Amino acid sequence: MSPITLVGVFIFILCFLIFDYFLFKKPHDRILRNWPVIGMLPGLIMVLHRVYNFTVELLENTDLTFQFKGPWFAGMDMLLTADPANIHHILSSNFSNYIKGPGFQDVFDVFGNGIITTDSELWKSLRKSYQAMIHHQRFQRFSESTLARKLKDGLIPLLDHFAEEGTPVDLQDVFGRYTFDTILILITGSDPKSLSTEMHEDEFAKALDDVGEGILYRHVKPRFLWKLHNWMGFGQEKKMVQANATFDRVCAKYISDKRDEIRRPQGIIENSDGESEDLLTSFMKLDTATYKLLNPSDDKFLRDTILAFILAGRDTTASALTWFFWLLSENPQVVTKIRQEIINTNLSRAGNRQENMDKLVYLHGALCEAMRLFPPVSFGRKSSIESDVLPSGHKVYPNSKIIICLYALGRMRAVWGEDALHFKPERWVCEDGRLKHEPSFKFLSFNSGPRTCLGKNLAMNQMKTVAVEILQNYDIKVVKGQKVEPVLGFILSMKHGLRVTVSKRCPA
Repeated sequence: MSPITLVGVFIFILCFLIFDYFLFKKPHDRILRNWPVIGMLPGLIMVLHRVYNFTVELLENTDLTFQFKGPWFAGMDMLLTADPANIHHILSSNFSNYIKGPGFQDVFDVFGNGIITTDSELWKSLRKSYQAMIHHQRFQRFSESTLARKLKDGLIPLLDHFAEEGTPVDLQDVFGRYTFDTILILITGSDPKSLSTEMHEDEFAKALDDVGEGILYRHVKPRFLWKLHNWMGFGQEKKMVQANATFDRVCAKYISDKRDEIRRPQGIIENSDGESEDLLTSFMKLDTATYKLLNPSDDKFLRDTILAFILAGRDTTASALTWFFWLLSENPQVVTKIRQEIINTNLSRAGNRQENMDKLVYLHGALCEAMRLFPPVSFGRKSSIESDVLPSGHKVYPNSKIIICLYALGRMRAVWGEDALHFKPERWVCEDGRLKHEPSFKFLSFNSGPRTCLGKNLAMNQMKTVAVEILQNYDIKVVKGQKVEPVLGFILSMKHGLRVTVSKRCPA
């Protein structure tokens, strides 16, 4: 396309933007307009800076489901939904008709053929192997000791340091480093030690941040355009190419080191509880007779496996913890209730600590409430194989692109009541004090149906442990005047981080 043509297209779109803005001034009237040829793209560009809240408004005004029309032949048509009935139908009752699909794999190409991007028999084989490893006693012991050790030797000393210094710190950065270190240890057995007073930047972690932003932009650009940018090494796509190269290089080093380690007698990582094993070691020893579609001798397979686990266990947990502590700063009465619950539970007494953690019902509810309002993953994507009709009555055609809007789902008054925008941990607690369980297709932070997150319990335990340690021993105060808003990305992080001051609490 010549430069003159590009300028003409730009002017054409700009004219429609101006026309659309002045013609439809009221918020409820500014539902995306379907213009000839260019579809609803101009309206999307207009609201991109506030696309999350706009999606909430849009879906509330269109009975929770909306058909977006992109430019002709751009591959941007998609059905947006926050309807629990539709979500249950897509993710559970008619699961076989809704897959990730080639379009998903194209957009998420940097993650290769891991469990997040695959379908059918390969996905089933990967999930079966993941489930066996994560639930094995060796890994359970390893994960428990790793989380405890990183908390004791990493997070607590760092918080003590900032408490003594009295200087503000980005809490989101701290949580990101903590979860990055722990997930890398669980996967590779190697600690990147990004959680330190030096707070050095890790190239792997930065590459993950760039990819998260790039994936969202691929959803709001015509495919041909981001493909062209990728080929040219331009803009956000340049960062995607660089991130992919970083993933390849760093994962290759981890894989090479692990192969050398396994060849030595001390190849199995041990701790005081006995023999335990990181996930990369387990995958390299995979029984190929049982898992015929998986090839542990293929470095590409191992590289994709590493990335899948990091994506699932790093930013999601860090995001949830960051929004949780920000919400606590806005609701001090919730902090008081959680601290009282911790005292009543007496976690330090003899017995199974995990059983005592499970008694922290109000804390569990507060974490769920934070993830309802600010889900770690901002949206899900599916593609249909055959024609279908959703419970909402919307027609789905073969290869339709469906976007499940998690951020909007948690804020729908039709789903959560008139107080949907309020932070209320009590909505998760029954009158008799037991935890209230909401259907997974209504509370989607850990996915639903056959693809439900295998690491759900691990993530909840990690968040509870961190929350208890901080709330028992520290006061966290958010620095006033900073702008708190979500970044445009696949992971719902804070755009500017969360600057806080930390102070030690006096023993009760």
